[in-house]
Amino acid sequence: MMQEMRIRPAFSIFWGIGSFQALAMFRRGLFYAYLSIYLRYYLDLSVTETTLFATLPMLANIIAQTFFWGRLSDRLQLRRTLILWGEFSGAVGTVLIWAAHVMAASPYQAGYVIILGLTVVEMFWSMSNIGWSALISDLYPEQKRNEVQGRLASVGGLGRLLGIWIGGQLYDGLGAMYEGWGFESGLLFFVAAGIMLIAMVPVLFLPEGGTSRHPPADSDCGPRCAADSLRLYIIFLIAMTLINFGRNCVTIIQSQYLFLESGFAVSSEMLSHIVNTESAAIVLLGVFSGHIGRRIGNGRAVCAGALAAIAYLLIFAFADQLWLIFAASFLRGAGEVIILAASYAMASILIPPEQRGRWFGYFNATLFLSWGVAGTLIAGPVVDIMEFMGFASVMAYRAAYLSALIMTGAGLGIQLMLVFVLMPRAGIRKAVL
Repeated sequence: MMQEMRIRPAFSIFWGIGSFQALAMFRRGLFYAYLSIYLRYYLDLSVTETTLFATLPMLANIIAQTFFWGRLSDRLQLRRTLILWGEFSGAVGTVLIWAAHVMAASPYQAGYVIILGLTVVEMFWSMSNIGWSALISDLYPEQKRNEVQGRLASVGGLGRLLGIWIGGQLYDGLGAMYEGWGFESGLLFFVAAGIMLIAMVPVLFLPEGGTSRHPPADSDCGPRCAADSLRLYIIFLIAMTLINFGRNCVTIIQSQYLFLESGFAVSSEMLSHIVNTESAAIVLLGVFSGHIGRRIGNGRAVCAGALAAIAYLLIFAFADQLWLIFAASFLRGAGEVIILAASYAMASILIPPEQRGRWFGYFNATLFLSWGVAGTLIAGPVVDIMEFMGFASVMAYRAAYLSALIMTGAGLGIQLMLVFVLMPRAGIRKAVL
């Protein structure tokens, strides 16, 4: 099966996975960039409550990935099939969520209908996530995975840029309607669902994926490396949990912070420009991330991405001019794509090929849970508690960014120890370092 996949034209395979990635990121930018604002300012949920739309669905996603879909993928060696069923389930579920939330008795209840609805949908949508993660490792040898992930991030960044821009236009009906109209009318729900169905088309032309029970021919990991890989992988997961939780715990509240009347008071259109500065960085850096990984090693590249994330958080915590926010957004995007590509490549090398479904579930958890759980446990409560104590809203949000900075720094410290002390001691080759 692996020989059959590798003789397929490289362009044909990349076109298929790249098209899917662009459409998936278009849909995420379109829908999720503005959902936090809708929940906070239109449906009147608290800051901490708004983070639940990422926390509860992502918990359901990771539990389903790790304990069900990942194991099923490994047992049956299914990748493409899971992606297709995941996208179809997500499309149908998204439309049902809109229908249920407009029938709620009050705006506040409607907010929780969206949150709980997304939680149920993510249990099935997670089929797509785990199938996608394992499929990339099945299709590409380890020395190409950083480069491929970087290029996919670049292609996805283009889709995300367009999605955020269109979402900003639809959120208030091109300025002709009221804030939140795009969600209440259902238009944003319908467009997101339609994109999921369209995204299934390029996946149909990809190979199923899966791998044999024999070690891949491109693996040069010796006995000592194999014995230590699981222990090192667990330490790597701890580092990535802290890095991802730190840099992403403020993702949900960021649009609320920029919307503050006492702060920057940006419009939905200006918000789209700020967020798309991040997308532009992802597009530009995605092209070079593979070169960065080859040049300095995947582990060191993760450290570089974490440093960019720390710079972004530091600027957001103290900036009082809008141009600094644009600069910080660019740094956030740069850190995002470097971390995404390098950490995936590092994980794919350390994970045994026949166990990719299950172990990629744990790796995905460090990223997926960071958008919600960290926001619910850290960023949201910091803002709510400080506002309750009488601090100005701007100061409360900035304190959340400082909390995120500390967590990201802790993760970077563990990653530095792993890369410069533990891995060399275990004899892990430079491709991982």
